[in-house]
Amino acid sequence: MQKVSATRAFARVAPHVVPAMDRAVHRLTRGRVMLSARMLPGLILTARGARTGQPRVTPLACVPEPDGTWLLIGSNFGRPGHPAWTANLLAHPEAEVSWRGESFPVRARRLTGEERAEAWRAALAFWPPYATYQARIEREIRLFRLSRLP
Repeated sequence: MQKVSATRAFARVAPHVVPAMDRAVHRLTRGRVMLSARMLPGLILTARGARTGQPRVTPLACVPEPDGTWLLIGSNFGRPGHPAWTANLLAHPEAEVSWRGESFPVRARRLTGEERAEAWRAALAFWPPYATYQARIEREIRLFRLSRLP
């Protein structure tokens, strides 16, 4: 599956198919199941739109961390532009996450410098195709850490 997900064909098709399927299955199972989570852990991010302020629901792969935080990787499947959800988190870092059937508030923080470098190494160890995505584009892939709010 890693080889397939690193192809340009997958990058063209997946952004249109995978999120729609994930949203539908997530809704039908009342938040308990995401199809893409069969490959990688996934969550549903609800963040306010950067310009509109309206809720935007996005299924995303994530890297769960031992301390209860999550890494989000704005790879956009190796396509040129940053995914919209990254702009939403930059504008409105407080969001909501649905994780394994439970919903709760989180705060997102964009990672930079050595902290980003360390998180990037962890992301590559977790899902090596991220390196292919980064090699395909000129922009630096944005990384965020989500922390649960009380």
